[in-house]
Amino acid sequence: MNAQTSKSRIRVLIQDRERDQQQREAMLADPDHYILQKAEKQLYKLVGVNELKTFIREIYAWIHINRCREKHQLKTKQQSMHMIFKGSPGTGKTTAARLLGEMFRELGFLEKGHFIEAERGDLVGEYIGQTAQKTKALVQKAEGGILFVDEAYALARGGEKDFGKEAVDTLVKAMDDNLHPFVLILAGYSTEMNRFLNMNPGLPSRFPVQLEFPDFTTEQLLEIAENMLGEREYIWTSAAKEQMEKKIQLRRAGKTEHSFSNGRYIRNEIEQAIRYHAVRTMREKKEHDKEALKTLIGADFK
Repeated sequence: MNAQTSKSRIRVLIQDRERDQQQREAMLADPDHYILQKAEKQLYKLVGVNELKTFIREIYAWIHINRCREKHQLKTKQQSMHMIFKGSPGTGKTTAARLLGEMFRELGFLEKGHFIEAERGDLVGEYIGQTAQKTKALVQKAEGGILFVDEAYALARGGEKDFGKEAVDTLVKAMDDNLHPFVLILAGYSTEMNRFLNMNPGLPSRFPVQLEFPDFTTEQLLEIAENMLGEREYIWTSAAKEQMEKKIQLRRAGKTEHSFSNGRYIRNEIEQAIRYHAVRTMREKKEHDKEALKTLIGADFK
């Protein structure tokens, strides 16, 4: 690739981003789009997850334009909203599913928009017939809302004779017959979910929406930490931030891909630092001013 071609591609990418930003700003400026405005406020709090943010805007626009088409007696056709979320723990999959439920309810796409979280044990029984009963009961419970199955690849753990296959078959039937309108989201590690989908040839086409939730960078994790502190009305010194950065790097260096929990790890560290801060501050045995009560130092991230 020559330099001229490279510059042209960069220019096109910048123009595409500028156009997307202009379209987004135009939608947000319209008071009729208050539902999107509300979703945008929640999305703004989420670090990264750009693919999710783009998808939510697409869904909102599609539902909105469908309503406009109906007013002009133009045909509209529902799309399947069943989804696959791929990514490690702590990358925002559950938060995203809850946000989608709220938005779908406000848009009238789902009646309730409530969130039901399940895993293999909630679907799979111990004897013949029990799995179908448990799975059907969960589908009924999720009617009008979101059924979120975490670590869904575990349903294929035991091979053809395992009851997990019966759970998958029951879910597929519920998706196809549409007797209980709901959105099914299967979630799990990217590699395992890809393997799970490849083992079930009929599944990928039933999940037209597949979103990746990549691991956060160190910079993004520090941003998440800062957001969490702000929500709790704490601040940190530069030394505290540096200490947190070191902890993240050390933790990552000693962990495999599947054992680092991203945002969940950050939340645990922040909560522990707040407890250390409380103990340290109480030991000082003096009148505490506002600054001392809200400031975390390097020693709090030991």
